[in-house]
Parts: sequence; C-alpha cells; structure tokens
Amino acid sequence: MISPTFRILEVNLSSGRSAIRSMPGVETCLGGSGLAARLHLDLAKPHLAWDDPAQPLIFAIGPLTGFFPLMSKSVCAFTSPLHSQYAESHAGGRSALALRFTGLDALIVTGRSERPVVLHLGCNVIELLDAGYLWGKDALTTGKLLRSILKGSGHRTIIRIGPAGENKSAMACINVDTYRHFGRLGGGAVMGAKNLKAIAIEGNGSQDLPAGKDYSALYADIFRKLTDTDMMRKYHNLGTASNLEALNELKALPWRNLQATSDPGITGISGQRFADDTLLRNAACSGCPVGCIHIGFVREKFHADNQYLYRQVGYDYEPIFATGSMLGLTKAPEVLTVMDEVEKVGLDVMSAGVALAWATEALEHGLVSVEQTGVGLRFGEVEGYLKAMPMLAGGVNEFWRLLAAGTMAAARHYGGQDFACVLGQEMAGYATGEVFYVAQSLGLRHSHLDTGAYSYDQSNAPKDVTKALEFLLEDERERVVLTSMVACLFARKVYDPDTLRQCLTVLGGREIADGLDKAGSRIQNLRWQARIANGYDPFQVKIPKRFLEVSTWKGQTDPQYLENLRLAYAKAIKEMSGQGN
Repeated sequence: MISPTFRILEVNLSSGRSAIRSMPGVETCLGGSGLAARLHLDLAKPHLAWDDPAQPLIFAIGPLTGFFPLMSKSVCAFTSPLHSQYAESHAGGRSALALRFTGLDALIVTGRSERPVVLHLGCNVIELLDAGYLWGKDALTTGKLLRSILKGSGHRTIIRIGPAGENKSAMACINVDTYRHFGRLGGGAVMGAKNLKAIAIEGNGSQDLPAGKDYSALYADIFRKLTDTDMMRKYHNLGTASNLEALNELKALPWRNLQATSDPGITGISGQRFADDTLLRNAACSGCPVGCIHIGFVREKFHADNQYLYRQVGYDYEPIFATGSMLGLTKAPEVLTVMDEVEKVGLDVMSAGVALAWATEALEHGLVSVEQTGVGLRFGEVEGYLKAMPMLAGGVNEFWRLLAAGTMAAARHYGGQDFACVLGQEMAGYATGEVFYVAQSLGLRHSHLDTGAYSYDQSNAPKDVTKALEFLLEDERERVVLTSMVACLFARKVYDPDTLRQCLTVLGGREIADGLDKAGSRIQNLRWQARIANGYDPFQVKIPKRFLEVSTWKGQTDPQYLENLRLAYAKAIKEMSGQGN
C-alpha cells in the first residue's frame, strides 16, 4: 500500500502550467514534516524575499493518511513573512483526506497569478478559476460562496484566506474548512502574495485497503483505544478548554498581557462555562472519531425590532486564552464574539490576541496614543478589540502595519520590548516556566507543540539543564515522526513507536518501520537544516523581560537557569543542523 515514491503535483501560477512528478525518499523523509522540509530545501530561494513568486507554498501528507484514524493532519510549509525563514504550520479538517483521495502526497504552488484566482483540483481536474469577486471577502463568506459554486463530491476541502492574507500580514492564517487553520507564522500572507484566494481540492478518487485480517484487527484495536478508553475522552468532553481552570490554579495562565498568571475572573471563561452557556455541538476532522472541535454560538442583533441571528464559532484552549484572559475579558459570549471577528478577517488568533494585549499595555504606558491606534483599547472592555481586529488585518495606518508585521516589530519602533510577550512569535498560553519559554522561543516552529515543554515545567522537575535539554531533543524527535505520518498530536499516547511500526508494516512498509528511529533523527536534523539555510541563528533569540517577572506556583522565573538552558538548546540546534562548532 505504501509507495516507494512520493507523488507530487507542482502548479505554477505565473505560467498556469502544472506537472506531476515522482520523488524517491519515503524511507528517509516519511512524508508530512519530513517531506515538506526536503521540498523546501530543494525549492526555496534563500536570497529572495519571502513574497517573491519563486518561493514555494507546500502542502504535504503522510504514509498513514487515510488508512488509520486521527492520521488527519496536513503540513503547510513556506518562507515566513515574520522572519523570512523556513516555517511549518499544521491543520486538519478535510485537507489531508482530500489530498490522499486526489492521489497526491504533496502539492507545491509557485509563481504569482496576475489576478486573484482559486486553484481547483481533483483526480481529473486542475484549473485556475477567476476569484476577483472573492477578493476582499472575509474567510467565512469565501468558504460559503465556494461551497455553493463548486458542487463537487468526495472528501472536499476549501482552503482560503481573508483580508489579512490579502494584505500580506505576518499574522495572516489560512482557514481550512471553517474550523481548522494553518495558523501560525503567516501562511495566509504567502497565499495573498501569490494572488491565491483559495484552494479547493476534491478528493473524489479511491484507495485500496490491505487484504487479510492483520490490518482490520490493528485498525479496530486503535479505534477502540481512541473511543472506548480514557486516553481521548478529555478532548471530546470539555475539550482543551478544560485546561483554563487548571492553569489558572497553577498560576500559569497569562492574564492582561502576562501582567498576572491567575485571576478570579476565570469562572466566566472556564471550559465548563463555555460548555454550559455557548456549546452547540462537537465536530471532527475527516478520519477522526473523537470530535474535539467544540462549536459555540454568538448572537447578533440585525434588526431594530429585536431580530437576531447566530453564528457558529469554533473554540478551544488557545483561542480562549488569546482573546479572553490575555485581553482581560471574562465573559464567554464576549470572547466568542472577538474570536468570530478574528475568523472573518483571517488572522491567527494567538498572534492577534497577544498583539492587541501588547497594544493595550503600550497605550497604558503612553508609548502610543489613541490618535495613532484610532481606537481605545482597555483590558476587560470588548468593544475596542472588536473594532481593532479589522484594523490589524487591514494595516490601516502606520501603527497597524507595524503591528501586523509582528508584535516585536512594533515594540522595536514604539518601545515596550520588555513587555512584548513574544517567544519567537507571539506566545502560546502557557506561563509554565523556564523550559517552555526556551522551547517556544528557539523551537523550529516557535510553537507550543514542537515539544511538551509546558508539561515538563508542570512536573516540577529539578532545574537541571542537561535533563531538560535531553527531554526537549527526544520529545521533539518523537513528535517529528508523528508530524511526518501526519498524526494529530492529541493521539500521541495511542500512536506510540511500536504501534506506528505495526501500522507501517501492515501497509507493506516493513523496511520503513524497521528504520523509524533513524528516520526520526534524520528528519529532525533536516528540518533544522531548512531553518538554518534561511539565516536562522538560535543564539540571537532573546526572551523579553516580562517572562523574567512572572511568578507561578513554583515562584519567580530563575534567570540563570533560563539563560543556561537557552544557550544549551541553541548549541544543540546548531549541531543538529550540521553547523555546530
């Protein structure tokens, strides 16, 4: 079932031409993260700007996609507008199965269209459709219109951008099937720079399944673990929103631009509160039986005669942190209203929320004025944030253009670098301690999911640089294997290394299974090579002063431990990339 070669579609928007080619290397790259890094190293132009037409936009899936549950993610790779280096973002929805049932392991888009277009793909179709009527439309409206126009069947995914992507904001996300996103590091801006409003993929093909009992027995066992045990129950019930109360109790939840790590206002935005007051339904990515997507509702009055409509908004821990506690908002409906605005304009929710938190504090300190922002921002007051989101997405003046280039870019210009909550990119919602601050700051994707550093902090492990570094490197290697498969990381306890080897073996990939550990190490190094090739220097990454001021259940941040670990991890990154001393 597992082919010895990758099947890759390349589309050039400048010429309008496309080609399918085969590429060896499944046993070394696996797919997903490994394949994306390999393709980016081969095709990216380090000497050119991030938005040059020659720069590739890459989507890749893994060898287990479509064969096992929760192998439901795609990897999007590009040169980031935030730092002009290699970037990865991961998303679910129907994107992975759409590519699989189109017969592709990867899609590469290069060039720039002269006019806005939609790239429409299927087993028997590759076409560029005029999208002038969609340009300027928000991400939700774009999806709705394309669903009504493209009446395809099968595993269809609609990947699109909003105004933030059209304006090439470094915080622009790519919306995937409404409730999922390639969120971080500005992938939406890359689509905008290519005049690519959307990609619609109709997975209307088929694939054979292995004969015999081994595959069906293994599938049934994995399915049982995902649905009949406690391993995944948390994600379906309250979902990751249940983390809010736990982190608040630990004094590890960022409040009001990380001026505090705990607040009694948590009762208004807890996972239970969202479930009790706003939850409409659960949904799932294609190929997932868990249903971790929690969809709440917001009401909007649209007529003076008390007539209302409601909209559905997906929520989980990170969006609630970013548009709730980070902005001092403590009412679940208000938080969902801000999230809804973020969705429409096509911003990454974590970057947008953290950026507005910095802007609010900058206003408090008098570093910027309301005349510059065009709107008053105050922690705990929702109206200003609702007005600010389209201004951030649109880059409507100098202040918003600078902020859209990244919170630290604005802080360098106006001041306030000490309280810019930036760990490589705008922080994720875990004020757990030194290991997490180092891990997100220096990590390849500057993501809280590069490693489980936040859980390491919460284990209250001793301040041992050697042990912390060993954890970061090993946990990253294990996760790289999963993101090359490409698995949802929620299922990492189910898909342990032995189970992954069994999955590969029943699909005819015994040689790949036997070399899985070596492949993980190679891919880990390959990804760092891709990042370093664009000029990344981990030794130059600094952690803002605000993180040294934070007190959690363990006490205040230890600056010496933080610095020693930062230097040790930077050295290890250089060594993994092949540029160590």
